[in-house]
Amino acid sequence: MKKIKQCLFFGMSLILLGCQDHTKEQNEPTSSSNAYSPEAYVKITHPEWSKNATIYQLNTRQFTEEGTFKAAQDHLPRLKELGVDIIWLMPIHEIGIKNRKGTLGSPYSVKDYYSVNPELGSLEDLKGFVKAAHGQGMYVILDWVANHTAWDNVLVKEHPEWYDRDYKGDFRPTPWWDWSDIIDLDFNNSGVRQYMTAALKYWVKEADIDGYRCDVAGFVPVDFWTHVRKELDAIKPVFMLAEWESRDLHAEAFDMTYAWSWNETVHNICMGRANVNGLYIYYSWNESAFPKNAMRMTFVSNHDKNAWEGTMWEQFGDGLNAAIVLSVVGEGLPLIYNGQEAGNTRRLAFFEKDPIVWQKHYIGDLYKELFALLKENTALWHAKWGATMIKVPNSSENDILSFVRENEKDKVFAIFNFSDKTQKVNFKEALYHGDYVDYFTKEDVALKDNFEITLDAWAYKVFVKR
Repeated sequence: MKKIKQCLFFGMSLILLGCQDHTKEQNEPTSSSNAYSPEAYVKITHPEWSKNATIYQLNTRQFTEEGTFKAAQDHLPRLKELGVDIIWLMPIHEIGIKNRKGTLGSPYSVKDYYSVNPELGSLEDLKGFVKAAHGQGMYVILDWVANHTAWDNVLVKEHPEWYDRDYKGDFRPTPWWDWSDIIDLDFNNSGVRQYMTAALKYWVKEADIDGYRCDVAGFVPVDFWTHVRKELDAIKPVFMLAEWESRDLHAEAFDMTYAWSWNETVHNICMGRANVNGLYIYYSWNESAFPKNAMRMTFVSNHDKNAWEGTMWEQFGDGLNAAIVLSVVGEGLPLIYNGQEAGNTRRLAFFEKDPIVWQKHYIGDLYKELFALLKENTALWHAKWGATMIKVPNSSENDILSFVRENEKDKVFAIFNFSDKTQKVNFKEALYHGDYVDYFTKEDVALKDNFEITLDAWAYKVFVKR
């Protein structure tokens, strides 16, 4: 769905507290979460394969000239070589016609939750894609739109009582936004919950998918998602991603939430509207307010960002490479939106056919190199498996981000010049001391007291313990 900035980045405390106010009923933490304990709070079990995973968003319509599952399937070996583990397919369902936007409509305007959009292929084609991905050692999650449906969804005639109404008694889109092609379901109705749970279970059983990315998950009550997670895990261990930013969704429902505020912060730094202090705020908030076992998705692009706010080049300018590197070596499970690896310079059309132009590009090489490091270096793993970032104080803390991630086996020392000028910087304390390999130049280095380095504008260094 076109991105809602759930809470603008006025301050992390506002995001943490304010986001809950948008739901149809209060999203209270489940169980005994009033006595908050980071260790006890996350009660779900992440799939073991997610510990060092990466995620790739695939917009089937734009992914190939054909725009089909079968054509996309041919790219699976390339994605495996890139280092992709989880493939997130944008909504695969038939799209509504009534009040449709553009020629082809939004894939987030669902006409039938049990259908496959014939423009993308058949149910058998989808099954074939999932089976082929599994054969490559990858996993597939579907984009799920629980909050709302198309105006001509099959439920409108079968169960009109399942929908929200406005003050006039009419069906209504999500209020205040320009989502005129959809109308909201009412999750206070038990029938909605039962139907949606059954539909979610159907695709795990029928197509052997591995979980879901849930659109505007915070607009749906937490207790619904908690119930669904238990139902799905009873079929097979699943991976659940919430398009939302809330601690409470991690307790019993979702493995991962969006790090919208990370993206917003790095964007503002690269556009000259903020400095590295914004990242200190984000990482402090992330470590203090979110449990250790929570996964946060870090990204420089996705379908919303690309279509409505700009390409990765527009969003990050000269700081793009540094932002990509931080999205992988900092805390967070990194996302690629399809086309990034080809250096896509276009805002892909959202309601029309607009296929990606594939080419070899250094951005793809950068991601491949970073993903290889992520997979082998246990300090960079996710949730309970990885190491917490620890700030390394430096002589230019408004412009230079420096940190260590370290466990019993591995250690990484990373430095980023998030400014448009050359910086000479030295470092305080002894946390960074050690013998390393410069990951990108492959040079051996010994870092001790009085270590000083000069970094060009927007440059970075990643040192890996030998």
